[in-house]
Amino acid sequence: MSEVVERWGSRRAFIIAVTGAAVGLGNIWRFPWMVGENGGSVFLLLYVAFVLLLGLPVMVAEILIGRAGRRTPMQALAFLAQEAGGSRHWRLLGLLGGITLFLILSFYAVVSGWSLEYLVDAFSGDFASRSPQEIGAAFDAFLASPGRVIINQTLFMVLTMSVVAFGVGSGLERLNNLLMPLLYLLLVVLVGYAATTTGFGTALRWLFWPDPQAITFMVVLNAMGHAFFTLAVGAGALMAYGAYMPEGQSVPRAVVTVALLDILVALLAGIAIFSIVFSQGMDPASGPGLMFVTLPVAFSQLPGGALWLGSFFILLLIATWTSSINLAEPMVAMLHSAGLRRVTSALLIGSGVWLVGLPSALSFSWLSDVQPIGGMTFFDLATTIPTDILLPVGGLLIAFFAVWVMDAPRAVQALSSNERFFVIWRQVTRWIAIPLLTLVLVGAMF
Repeated sequence: MSEVVERWGSRRAFIIAVTGAAVGLGNIWRFPWMVGENGGSVFLLLYVAFVLLLGLPVMVAEILIGRAGRRTPMQALAFLAQEAGGSRHWRLLGLLGGITLFLILSFYAVVSGWSLEYLVDAFSGDFASRSPQEIGAAFDAFLASPGRVIINQTLFMVLTMSVVAFGVGSGLERLNNLLMPLLYLLLVVLVGYAATTTGFGTALRWLFWPDPQAITFMVVLNAMGHAFFTLAVGAGALMAYGAYMPEGQSVPRAVVTVALLDILVALLAGIAIFSIVFSQGMDPASGPGLMFVTLPVAFSQLPGGALWLGSFFILLLIATWTSSINLAEPMVAMLHSAGLRRVTSALLIGSGVWLVGLPSALSFSWLSDVQPIGGMTFFDLATTIPTDILLPVGGLLIAFFAVWVMDAPRAVQALSSNERFFVIWRQVTRWIAIPLLTLVLVGAMF
């Protein structure tokens, strides 16, 4: 179990890479409709609080394990457990993470393929000539067309795995350094445009003026779950990136920076989206269709709507592309460490993810009547099981390993921080983050 030899080229490259893994569908697709369906500002404030109390401690734990082990997730867990006198079976946690990443990427590619389809339609100006009913019907017709959905899914997987095949320095780092600044630039531009609309003030009040009466147990639970999902913790991706972390870089500082950048994307996206929604008098609680039905309707009725809508879907594509690349890397690295060439590893993982994603892609057409469990389609299962169950399980075990199994001196050394922070982090993880994670898991299951 030799150490990995690749490293991020700089501390900035590591932060950008982890931000790229965290920022994706959770921030731009899932966050707006979760806010819309869970009381607006109340959900937003709870989400930020849980990022700090739940997400940050587990993120530190996951990166810490990778940094200390300097191996692939399975190897790092086995090495650190053996060093501390624990069971080598902890390596199975790395396998669980790989399965979770595999399942998440399978539906990620499907939904991201939708953004490819809409990117072309947005810039063509087709939405401007359609009524709201026609736009909704067009989205339903697209989902019901298996050929179009699968073609876009395939194209997105090719885009993702072709970057991963080039490795950390030549592939991931180069693309992250290009696309992540562009993502923030586009967000700022869209918010600037939103500030000129009539719904801007209403959106700000709705997002930042809390209504205590909107607090329910389910809103709290949803905020906890989303805070965990949006940071991409619990599946080993950040563990793999911790193994590439430059020497001397402070884990706490890097994690806080990533969390703030992640929250910033969600806030900017929320302001831009809901300003447009309120400008057109539309319902913010439109559910998952907010991105692909409500927004095209809203933008189509504004001056220059095609340009702004196209820019928004470029933003969505960048976010999902960087995120999917960073989700695929740990799986490819695992096969690569077993002796396979990186290109071969990328091809095998990409093909497998594509095949597993086919039932999700066909859940709106040929397999729409197939509901294996509890009236849920394959797409429902793919978006629920890994995000609501497997991620919390993985995060819970990662946190437990870091604070109860791993040697404390090894953890202090890997943190590249002072011992006082280590003591505070360990207590917060033990007595706040782990109980909250347990609550998220129980709530998701029952």
